[in-house]
Amino acid sequence: MDQLNKYNSQRSMYNPTVSDSPHAAMPDRCEGIEFDAITLDRQGNTLFFKGCHLWKGFHGSVQLSNESFKELDDVHHLGHVDAAFRMHNKEDLEDHDHVYFFQDDKVFKYDNDTLEDGYPKEIQQDFPGVPSHLDAAVECPKGECITDSVLFFKGKDVYVYDTATKKLKTKTWSHLPVCTSALRWAEHYYCFHGHNFTRFNPITGEVSGTYPKDARNYFMKCDSFGHGSQYKTPKCSEVKLDAITTDDSGRTYFFKDLIYMRLDTQHEGLHAFPIVRAWKEMTNGVDAVFSVTDKIYLIKGDQVYIYKTTAQYTLIEGYPKSLKEELGIEGHVDAAFVCPNEHTVHIIQGQTIRDVDLNATPRVVTRELPLPFPHIDAALCRPQGVDVFEGSQYYHYENVLKMAMSRMAPVPLDITPAMMGCIE
Repeated sequence: MDQLNKYNSQRSMYNPTVSDSPHAAMPDRCEGIEFDAITLDRQGNTLFFKGCHLWKGFHGSVQLSNESFKELDDVHHLGHVDAAFRMHNKEDLEDHDHVYFFQDDKVFKYDNDTLEDGYPKEIQQDFPGVPSHLDAAVECPKGECITDSVLFFKGKDVYVYDTATKKLKTKTWSHLPVCTSALRWAEHYYCFHGHNFTRFNPITGEVSGTYPKDARNYFMKCDSFGHGSQYKTPKCSEVKLDAITTDDSGRTYFFKDLIYMRLDTQHEGLHAFPIVRAWKEMTNGVDAVFSVTDKIYLIKGDQVYIYKTTAQYTLIEGYPKSLKEELGIEGHVDAAFVCPNEHTVHIIQGQTIRDVDLNATPRVVTRELPLPFPHIDAALCRPQGVDVFEGSQYYHYENVLKMAMSRMAPVPLDITPAMMGCIE
């Protein structure tokens, strides 16, 4: 802690008082706050910083920052943080998922809530060329940026830092508001300014869509605010799915009424959005959904919608089509799924499983099997087997045939908060 003590004594000489006192009234983010920094922690909690205060998650109440990060207190005179981000660097697991805080010309590196030995350091020691007194920072993994990178914001300038080569490129994004904080969430990038945010492309800075938008409608739970879904986190005992699928890139979604949730984003924070946010044609929800290769099939009524699973889902030209035309079946579909590395979709209608070969033309039912349930809500096939969802419970089978031939249902398993973000 020698580095920290040295930093405290130097900073106290020039900052004998700290305006961000923990004894001041607790701020209310629903009144409209310009955050100092926003980042995800290792567990996927979204951390919102303002002065010496902190909110954890979209629903969390305000607390003092030093309750989680003891160095951020009025004894050490650290005050607010200028910027923060969670490192993405799978090539260096000793660095990957660590959280960095920036204050003046210093950087603090945390593993969970523990300050790493040797910190704080001069920013230049860890990030050569990156300026002091930053406005914001955000990580950008390879595939979303050209290489694993960190974007540092200061005024209208953006410093793109390559975490592998430690090379720095500077860009000027004059069209983007000055970001006082930035966040990567669910593969999208957000610049926060005032109590608003603007979504941007992390490579070009391009802004698509209508912005700015009020952060209180999307990134926190506030009375009289909301982004249209009016979704309230259910108790796990009350969960009832309409559909569930895992796409070709490993992203898992569940659908309920008019909302969907990314289930693989515990690491980025679970959150519900209107289905039309990703699949704008699906205005009335979905009955069933399945994924194969680079496409996702959404079924509603007697219509099938097929989307390319790109970063922005795109409806394939000529769709929707009828169930009869696309899959060779008619009637209501309760659930559908495709197992990994297969090209057969298993369609559940009542107490019957109908198999359709997606490589065949025309598509017809190739096999019918009995289903040992009077009704199910959704089903998902993974390498570990098949999960069949009924209300707030699910049943696990080794494979489709064993499910069909089973005379007795296995012991039901309860849906948990870790699975679907519900509350116990």
